[in-house]
Amino acid sequence: MAEIKRVGVIGGGLMGHGIAQVSATAGYDVVLREVDQGAIDKCMGKIQKQLARAVEKGKSTQEDADAILARITTTSDYGELADCDLVIEAISESLPAKLEMWKEVDAIVKPEAFFASNTSSLAIIDQAAQTSRPERFLGLHYFNPAQVMKLVEVIRAVTTSDEAFEAGLEFARSQKKLAIPTKDKAGFIVNRLLVPYMLDAIRAYEEGVGSVDEIDDAMKAGAGHPMGPLTLADFVGLDTMGSICDVLFDEFRERRFAQPPTLRKMLSAGWYGRKTGKGFYDYSGESPVPNPGI
Repeated sequence: MAEIKRVGVIGGGLMGHGIAQVSATAGYDVVLREVDQGAIDKCMGKIQKQLARAVEKGKSTQEDADAILARITTTSDYGELADCDLVIEAISESLPAKLEMWKEVDAIVKPEAFFASNTSSLAIIDQAAQTSRPERFLGLHYFNPAQVMKLVEVIRAVTTSDEAFEAGLEFARSQKKLAIPTKDKAGFIVNRLLVPYMLDAIRAYEEGVGSVDEIDDAMKAGAGHPMGPLTLADFVGLDTMGSICDVLFDEFRERRFAQPPTLRKMLSAGWYGRKTGKGFYDYSGESPVPNPGI
């Protein structure tokens, strides 16, 4: 099996900077690609903040933090990814954007390298088939925040070779993650089960079963969940959830996967949850309060 030493991460946003950090922490040399210097500075600022917090809490030493940062190289040039053994994409959840990116990257990166997508719902085969190496393509779905969440869904497309699949499992395990193998089915394991649950919470709100905070408080106290479904929807990002809904509905054509009216209206208003400061809750004050606008 080809050894993975150098890892490329495309996209340094919500998920990408975390994937870069956990890869560097596991001892890999990382090339983090973003569109421009402003985006690079933003994502490296997040990584530095996370590492400083770990040092402050005594979970890491300053020497370790410095070594992790030293293993991360940043660039806005796809050419810097040429010698990577594994390239993971973590760009926006848009299939056309991903296909355009892979077309460019596929022509640059050495042919023996593995490619992986961090998509939360899009079919892996749709991306793999657009490259010259579909047998070396798989899914590595990390969860937010990647520095904290233990799970990585390792997704096998119909074209993924045994070698690539095993390499993906071993890579995730080397990061001290729980690597769960799954098939290339819409939503994989977690989102296939979790998204309909959050959508049912929205429908329960629409039907007057309870208020936003009542529904959340009930599920925390009654089901032992660390956060309620509407808080979780805000945390995931309502835009991301909307994209997953569309993929699931296109695949299964069942009402339970469709966007409820409230979600559609919130997306039109640009209320995406925590990332925009407003979703089912308003985050503009000292602590979140239910959004009166919905």
